[in-house]
Amino acid sequence: MITNDAVQLGLLALILGGVFYTASSSHRFFHNFYRFVPALLLCYFLPSLLTTFGIINPKESQLYFVASRYLLPAALILLTLSIDLKAVVNLGPKALILFLTGTLGIVIGGPIALLIMSAISPETFGGAGPDAVWRGMTTIAGSWIGGGANQAAMKEIFGAGDQIFSAMVAVDVIVANVWMAVLLFMSRSSDQIDARIGADNSAITELREKVEALQKKHSRNPSLQDLFYICAVAFGITGVAHFGADILAPFFSENFPGSSKYSLTSGFFWLIVIATTGGLLLSFTRLRSLEGAGASKIGTVFIYFLVATIGTKMDIKAILDSPVYFVMGAIWMLIHASLMLIMLKVLKAPLFFMAVGSQANVGGAASAPVVASAFHPSLAPVGVLLAVMGYALGTYAAWFCGQLLQVVAP
Repeated sequence: MITNDAVQLGLLALILGGVFYTASSSHRFFHNFYRFVPALLLCYFLPSLLTTFGIINPKESQLYFVASRYLLPAALILLTLSIDLKAVVNLGPKALILFLTGTLGIVIGGPIALLIMSAISPETFGGAGPDAVWRGMTTIAGSWIGGGANQAAMKEIFGAGDQIFSAMVAVDVIVANVWMAVLLFMSRSSDQIDARIGADNSAITELREKVEALQKKHSRNPSLQDLFYICAVAFGITGVAHFGADILAPFFSENFPGSSKYSLTSGFFWLIVIATTGGLLLSFTRLRSLEGAGASKIGTVFIYFLVATIGTKMDIKAILDSPVYFVMGAIWMLIHASLMLIMLKVLKAPLFFMAVGSQANVGGAASAPVVASAFHPSLAPVGVLLAVMGYALGTYAAWFCGQLLQVVAP
């Protein structure tokens, strides 16, 4: 119904404004409601209804592209501006272990899901042509470990047909977004879950407290000059990141085509890496004091707009088009989630590590910082750092998963 991006942006802004208006309301209903439902989850779910009921068509919109290419790097810069890199390192190895557990869950989860669904419906999940389901599943593995570049690589490597590829894209988006919603919901009860499993979240608390102490130390009513400084830093470094990505991605593509397995030929990869690096470098300068003028708050606003545009990509009605594929995707994600939860209990690690380690695999650099910032804005860089690792592992792990899928396919 609505094709004008300006109108769609207005709708998303109204939804975000409405959520925060009700979240800050003292009304008893809203007070009780937001005790159980995170505001961030609503900012993600409500825009999906615009797509589900055909009010907007995200495929014809440029809002997600703008949010992911301009607002996301700007947000990462502002959120890393106040980060304490030493404190991030002090988070320890548990975050990395859970991230690798998530990768393992995706690698083995696909073949197990295919075996189960093949026993239930062999006529649907069998076949050997380009539209064989196992070939399409390799593209999901690429997306859930590395991201879009790895997904495209798996399509070419295993020769997935366009028809099965389009069906698997729908499974990828819906199942991954539903899991993201679950993680956002769980983040609301992170302290209780950590206490129940005996997790030591002191390092995370220390990191949060350092950022909050920095905010209090330099806190001030932002002047117009402060706001322009913040915009200059955010969009200036974003411009540098785009400039660098436009040079580096073609350079590696032309001179080192084999480096695509590391995502070095992806412009988005370099955009995220340069933007995050720029923010980290500036955190060692006097510009760090911009946190007191609300740098991370503006970065968080950008993140929420990104969340809203991600939400528009989920069409709940798509589940009805190919339900058996979505059952397969749900089993696959359940295996991934089960391994993560088991390892969480074994390591007695904070829920934050599980949530971000999972999303760094499944969602990549576009949504890992979203889940991380649901715990605290200062933790967003941890999600980015793990997601960048996912880019490096993606092609190898997805290729191995593809080999397993080929072996077990009927």
